[in-house]
Amino acid sequence: MSGSERILKAGAQADASYPRSAPRPGAAFDIEAIRRDFPILQQSVNGHPLVYLDNAATTQKPKAVVDALEHYYTRDNANIHRGVHELSQRATAAYEQAREKARSFVNARSTAEVLFVRSTTEAINLIAHSFGAARVSAGDEILLTRMEHHSNIVPWQMLCERQGARLQVAPVNDRGELILEDFERLLSPKTRLVSLVHLSNALGTVNPVKEIISLAHRRGVPVLLDGAQAAARIPIDVQDLDCDFYALSGHKLYGPTGIGILYGKSELLETMPPFLGGGDMISSVTFEKTLYNKLPNKFEAGTPHVAGAVGLGAAIDYVRGIGIEAIAAHEDELLRHATEAVSRVSGLRIIGTAREKAGILSFVMDGIHPHDIGTILDQQGIAIRAGHHCTQPLMEQFGVPATARASFGMYNTLAEVDALVDGLGKVREVFA
Repeated sequence: MSGSERILKAGAQADASYPRSAPRPGAAFDIEAIRRDFPILQQSVNGHPLVYLDNAATTQKPKAVVDALEHYYTRDNANIHRGVHELSQRATAAYEQAREKARSFVNARSTAEVLFVRSTTEAINLIAHSFGAARVSAGDEILLTRMEHHSNIVPWQMLCERQGARLQVAPVNDRGELILEDFERLLSPKTRLVSLVHLSNALGTVNPVKEIISLAHRRGVPVLLDGAQAAARIPIDVQDLDCDFYALSGHKLYGPTGIGILYGKSELLETMPPFLGGGDMISSVTFEKTLYNKLPNKFEAGTPHVAGAVGLGAAIDYVRGIGIEAIAAHEDELLRHATEAVSRVSGLRIIGTAREKAGILSFVMDGIHPHDIGTILDQQGIAIRAGHHCTQPLMEQFGVPATARASFGMYNTLAEVDALVDGLGKVREVFA
């Protein structure tokens, strides 16, 4: 048995000791049982039952995740990979078992292709530095889309400034859909990487990423997908997609903050220089030369967020126990109901009407700033997001400084959607 196999076996044994509260796969979607699993939902805000509709910003955490964090910190807490004592062995096993869960969740070929990072943002920065420094030169191009989050714009701008390259931006139409013909036209012999969002955080648009990847690969161009919003709503299979990199954040997947996943094809990761130096990313060090560790440790310098990885593993267990397809179907029903209902609100305009949408509803109301909408709704216990959602270039295209955004999670109900619509009626009354 190899060392990695022994770690995974020990991890499975350690994982068995962690608390569980997720339904079994295939169980009926029981919204009331799910809501009971989220302690934070059982409260009132400003004298009203909490209606939490800000899931695109961060999701709430089921008790299974909270319990896993408590279990780790009260039983297994130790530094990993270097210790010979029992706690270090248990912590290492739990950490690597979480990596195996992450591998299975995205269907990577090997745990060597799954890196733990702090967030989607850090994952994109890692690729921009490590991949970009080796592959991008003066005159080269990086192709993005108009709907990107700032975290998938700024790192590429910084790379272009360093390397003398330039950004190309594929446009979107008035529905908030990528214009594929223009995207394909912008793919050129100078394109070194395509980086785009799987699911738009501002519009809810689901991009045809498999087709996009195919278009890019025909020209030998690798593709990075920003899956921060997609991970909790869309089944992910990186082998089927054939993407070269895929990034996601744990806190948008019902897991802890400060932990995320970067998937990369091993043949690319092997050729890339490390992002950070020190700690576990080394094999040996002398003052003359450092030899780097094998994947995935090569990209995980220093003490990692062990508890975060364990909590993310628990979140993956929970989501898979309910079923990502069942969650998606539930959120689709919420989105349909919400779209129809808010369309009847006087003076309200939906921003983003793509034919393929998931879980996110952005809108503006005539004569009312989105921050005022959010404030009045908060007085009724309804939490939404108001702002530019870190997509200022996209807001500029739609001619608005900001939108109000309701985003749905597995625990939201049709009654909460109705509460949102009633709340918007009160907003209209205030500004009548």
